[in-house]
Amino acid sequence: MMKFRFRRQGNDPQREKIKQELFAFNKTVEHGFPHQPSALTFDPQLQLMAIGTKSGAIKIYGSPGVEFTGLHRDTAVVSQIHFLQGQGRLLSLLDDNTLHLWELGGASRDRGGAKREGVVYLEEKRNYSVLGRPGLESCSVPEDYRCGKSLGPVESLQEHPQQPGKILIGYSRGLVVLWDLSTRNAEQMFLGKQQLESLVWERSGRSFVSSHSDGGYSLWAVASGNTYTHQPVSSSIPYGPFPCKAINKILWRTTQSGCPVVLYSGGMPRASYGDRHCVTIQQDKQHVTLDFTSRVIDFFTVHTTNLEHDYDDPSALVVLLEEELVVIDLLTTGWPSVPPPYLAPLHSSAITTSCHLDDVPAKLWDRLATAGNSQGTQHSWPICGGKNLAPTPKQQELLLTGHEDGTVRFWDVSAVAMTPLYKLSTANVFHTDCDPNDDPNNDPLDPTNDPEALQEEEWPPFRKVGCFDPYSDDPRLGIQKISLCKYSCRLVVAGTAGQVIVLGLSDERSDHTVDVSTVDLLQDREGFTWKGHDRLEPRTSPAPFPPGFQPLVVVQALPPASVTAVTLHAEWNLVAFGTSHGFGLFDYHRHTAVLARCTLHPNDSLAMEGPLSRVKSLKKSLRQSFRRIRKSRVSGKKRPVPTPTSKIQEANAALADQEEVAPVQRRIEPRSADDSLSGVVRCLCFADTYLRDGTHHGPTLWAGTNSGSVYAYALEVPGGSGCVEAVLGKEIQLMHRAPVVSICVLDGRGKPLPEPYQASLDLATAPDMTNPHSVLIASEEQLKVFSLPKVGAKTKFKLTAHEGCRVRRVATVTVCSTAQEDYSETSLVCLTNLGDLHLFNVPVLRPQVRYDCIRKEDISGIASCVFTKNGQGFYLISPSEYQRFSLSAKVITEPLCHYTNVLSCPHTSCPLLSSHLLSSHLLSSPVLTPPVLSPPVLSPPVLTPPVLIHSSGKALIWSWSPPLLL
Repeated sequence: MMKFRFRRQGNDPQREKIKQELFAFNKTVEHGFPHQPSALTFDPQLQLMAIGTKSGAIKIYGSPGVEFTGLHRDTAVVSQIHFLQGQGRLLSLLDDNTLHLWELGGASRDRGGAKREGVVYLEEKRNYSVLGRPGLESCSVPEDYRCGKSLGPVESLQEHPQQPGKILIGYSRGLVVLWDLSTRNAEQMFLGKQQLESLVWERSGRSFVSSHSDGGYSLWAVASGNTYTHQPVSSSIPYGPFPCKAINKILWRTTQSGCPVVLYSGGMPRASYGDRHCVTIQQDKQHVTLDFTSRVIDFFTVHTTNLEHDYDDPSALVVLLEEELVVIDLLTTGWPSVPPPYLAPLHSSAITTSCHLDDVPAKLWDRLATAGNSQGTQHSWPICGGKNLAPTPKQQELLLTGHEDGTVRFWDVSAVAMTPLYKLSTANVFHTDCDPNDDPNNDPLDPTNDPEALQEEEWPPFRKVGCFDPYSDDPRLGIQKISLCKYSCRLVVAGTAGQVIVLGLSDERSDHTVDVSTVDLLQDREGFTWKGHDRLEPRTSPAPFPPGFQPLVVVQALPPASVTAVTLHAEWNLVAFGTSHGFGLFDYHRHTAVLARCTLHPNDSLAMEGPLSRVKSLKKSLRQSFRRIRKSRVSGKKRPVPTPTSKIQEANAALADQEEVAPVQRRIEPRSADDSLSGVVRCLCFADTYLRDGTHHGPTLWAGTNSGSVYAYALEVPGGSGCVEAVLGKEIQLMHRAPVVSICVLDGRGKPLPEPYQASLDLATAPDMTNPHSVLIASEEQLKVFSLPKVGAKTKFKLTAHEGCRVRRVATVTVCSTAQEDYSETSLVCLTNLGDLHLFNVPVLRPQVRYDCIRKEDISGIASCVFTKNGQGFYLISPSEYQRFSLSAKVITEPLCHYTNVLSCPHTSCPLLSSHLLSSHLLSSPVLTPPVLSPPVLSPPVLTPPVLIHSSGKALIWSWSPPLLL
């Protein structure tokens, strides 16, 4: 007995082995659109696309599921990237003038108890600091350019598509030189008079196109024997004769029809459209100006590169923008957009909340996919390189994101690619500012009312493209909370203006009026005046709703404060919601309000100002600050225990003083009852459990507030036409008054109760109703388990090992073993404001493992974290990217893929890079001074065509001999 009594926790070798088989922390994949992209390139042989960012990241994408990520050691802007075609290697140039060689490599990993072969990673092999100017001397430039001034930076380098040894070098002042690498001489000079922006070869190499700062472009003929060419074959200023912005980049693609496709960015008339971000596509009489909402970074076309073909025949245009990636189908009439299977901008409207569902039933999944397909035309994805080796997901997973513009987006997160599945908009339920649907004759589903079609007749022929829209017509539409029952297809979304919308899934379009009910949370209070925003005005006439989720009823909370908590029990047809003023219970089957409870403290005036009000009492803020300082000075003194007025308070007092505080925990600091926003409802929970006595169980509703209050109501849910009733059963006040983050009722085995319909449909083990239940209450300061129905204290854990530590997110997860197929454990996972994760056994609350997950400075990342039931999680690492992680040693979703290595393919034209940071002088007979650099050591060594990059004011010619600077 003594042996086991004094054994230290965590020293049991058998338990440590089990923990290793259950728990493992891995950051697995980054979903979404790369934040602040800065460079783009494409390998037409491997069909892989690479994006560089301002933070130094490089991300390579192929077919869905094929993703590779690399990160430079130093945080610097990736200014240029370039594939070594067909080799799985690329070069990156940073703005600190360093050059980096990357390589895709393979390895096997032990994941989830199994060895996975073929995993490919992106690894930096070498890096170089590019030296300065080598000191070139003589010049044979024409007299017109001998003005003592620099020719300006090298704006463009383009390798001859048929003769790799010849290069076009374009300088800012307009001079273009055809340089022969073998003879090291200028073969031909093209004397442009306008400032040069970019160059592109025509496929045959007999001509090239230059774009200029005046908004025009020119076609030049390349003919042997002509040393100097003064005039282009043709010139055009598409949007002139007015002053226009520069054409930053131009592409010229030949087709079998004989009419080339010309694509260019910029060129807009300065006075009228100087602030537009545009890419223009022209072919014969077809002319479209793609109008984007963010800046164009770069673009390329997917086209034939095989030299045996006589034409480019472009099939797609890929445009990288500052906030999204847009792909245009060039083979389909009208050049429509292609919906992306990944890289969709999660932040097309700012993300305000998220919700995850695992093991989605096939019927719901198929209906959502059908509704999503009806929202846009399906096209094949043109970037199809690599091979996805990951096994088919065992279950379908959904991530729902709520947005500032009142939309809810459904994402397929079953695998590596985060694919858009369906989008729901709630704006048409209400009248909003600048609402195009206010006209009852304007049906948004009628193609004749499509504003894009009406804009085609304008000049320039603008077409709005992309889905990134940072502006919201009405901030009150913002989605704050989401709850979805995957078995009944009932969805609840709640917003910023106190609106709670209950929706059902329909496969047909419907035109109907939505019923509206109001629930006044201040009905028993006097003297309170709401100073915040008004409620949204519901539509009184029938509105069109497309297939998908359609509104059944709108519940309007009064005052119209932001909804802070919501929960749905579809089996009982009940929805509960909470705000900063209280919580309500609504029967959406009978369209009747069941309960309205105010949680405001008499001094809680800040709650009446609303989230959009900027009025705040400075005097009150200072008073609260001084109060906290006084508390901290006496924190070490013994506090008198208040006189208990109920069994609940007695239990709390006994629990607080029953033993010495453990060394890894500190005492809880009590909070004032009149702290601002103390009435905010933080969590809600439905449960079938024992509340009135230990013999009869039934439906209950639990609510937790910011002031440490927990309200438990017993519900009467009749099966017929009777009304639902709610009776207060318990009211708990936590002594330390810390905000209640989560409430979870546990059955007789200490397991969380199943979701609605799970037990009745035999989709989960029925809960144990023979042994006593308990309730787990998690506050920002500690975790507590109380017995039911007497609410007696059973166990606790103060998660406050460090000053300032607060619990931010709590969830129960099921973690499966990698060694035993049928063994799993239910754990409680907590995320703190320090960004670390703690896992505990349930219900004994014994600490298991701790992981560092998010930087404590990343407040938005911590606030956005959401856990899955199978031990994974998501959090925002930028406004447009989710980081996915896993706490389970078995369930891991990460890239498992390979690329096709083509080393024996013939040389084809390389898309080359340009930079506006550099300057150089053109010399006809330069003195080549190789920098002291070692050639990269690669396996296997491969002779490749030279790669041309601009750096340090020169054209850097790179091959597997030391690079040369011109």
